[in-house]
Parts: sequence; C-alpha cells; structure tokens
Amino acid sequence: MSTLITPKSALVVSAHSADFVWRAGGAIALHVEQGYQVHIVCLSYGERGESAKLWRKGNMTEATVKQHRQQEAQAAAEILGASVEFFDIGDYPLRADKETLFRLADVYRRVQPHFVLTHSMHDPYNYDHPLASNLAQEARIIAQAEGYRPGEPVVAAPPVYCFEPHQPEQCNWKPDVLLDITRVWEKKYRAIQCMQGQEHLWEYYTRVALQRGVQAKRNIGITAARDISHAEGFQSIFPRVTGDLA
Repeated sequence: MSTLITPKSALVVSAHSADFVWRAGGAIALHVEQGYQVHIVCLSYGERGESAKLWRKGNMTEATVKQHRQQEAQAAAEILGASVEFFDIGDYPLRADKETLFRLADVYRRVQPHFVLTHSMHDPYNYDHPLASNLAQEARIIAQAEGYRPGEPVVAAPPVYCFEPHQPEQCNWKPDVLLDITRVWEKKYRAIQCMQGQEHLWEYYTRVALQRGVQAKRNIGITAARDISHAEGFQSIFPRVTGDLA
C-alpha cells in the first residue's frame, strides 16, 4: 500500500505586486526546485506609488495600471514556478479590514505553509510594507486557532522570515539568514526583467544579491565551502527549534 506524501509548501505575502520578485525571487525559485509548492499573495498591485513609469506614459487609468502590474507579476511568478493571487486592497495607502485578515487566514489554512516570507516589521519609507508584515503574522495566528472555522485543519507554527527592505539600515532589519541563490540567479533575473514598470530597480537588486553573496561566502563553514556569487538575506522573527547547533 503506497503512502501519500504531502508536498512541502511555502507562502509569500507581498504588499505590492513586484515586492516578491526583488526581495524573495531567489528563495521562491530555489524552493520550487526542491519540490516545494510556493504560493504568493499580492495584497496590492502597487498601482499608485510603485508604477511611476506607467503613469508617465500618459492616458493611463488606475484600472489599466493594475492590469499591467498583474500581467508583470503573473509572468514573473510563472518564471519562478510559483502560483499567485491578488487581493487588490489598495495602494498608498494599503488598508486591510477584518474580512481581508480572515481571507489571508484562509489562504494559510489552504496552503499549510512550512515557512512564510514577508516584509520587515518597520519601514519609515513605505507604511504599506509593515502593514503587510503585521497582516501576515496576525493571519498566521488566526489560522493556528482551533476556534477559527472549527473542524478545519489548523496551521502549525511555520517560521516567518522578513525579506530585505529597500533601505535596511532605516528599517531595523538585520539579516540572520543568508540564502545561497547562485544556481537560480539567472531565473530570478528573468523574473526581475518582467517588472517593466520599475526598470530602475533591476540593477539595484542585482547589486544587493551580489553583496549578500559576498557576505554568505564569508560566513559559511570551511567544510561546506561553495562558490557562492548571489544570495538573499532574511531576518527571522521566531526562534529556531533544533537539536543540533552545527
């Protein structure tokens, strides 16, 4: 009798439709290659504050900008191998009501993630980002509660990692995880190139990946030395439970 093996899964909660590409595209592609089913929630299209290039073209409407942003994000997610959905709850400002919170909790229940990626808890340059982080964490707590939709399988306690903000020093963000994405970097860069509305960020996040790659190479043990060129940084929120400190 064969045993049914449930695939591992991961959830990415992105404030805007491009955030997951810049900040976690490598992690997504890497874990998809490892057999994870990765699902992305874009809370907003970033139609107001993160689509300047589109608005400058003229003759644009918010609906048209949203359509462009959705197409870009879907193309990027396809390259990375992930599924994606869009909540469309507004941009500049992004605001979430109780129904949105429960909607995200339902995504947790459906995906049953083994880990979660989202924004830093502080960002004085973009208040949409910490709001997304808080929403991701509160939805996780609700999805763990036996009293929420009794009878459904609850979520365990997936670790939550905050991906790198645009200006980490101002966001109280300090990486304690450096993820080697060297072998999937080309795939991430193809996904980055899908984000035509923010072309000015392509090379910026290339430099970030190279810098984190240098740091990762300097911090890896001698016995596990690898030729690391690109990496992504993450800050964990909860302690890691382990029986081995090596």
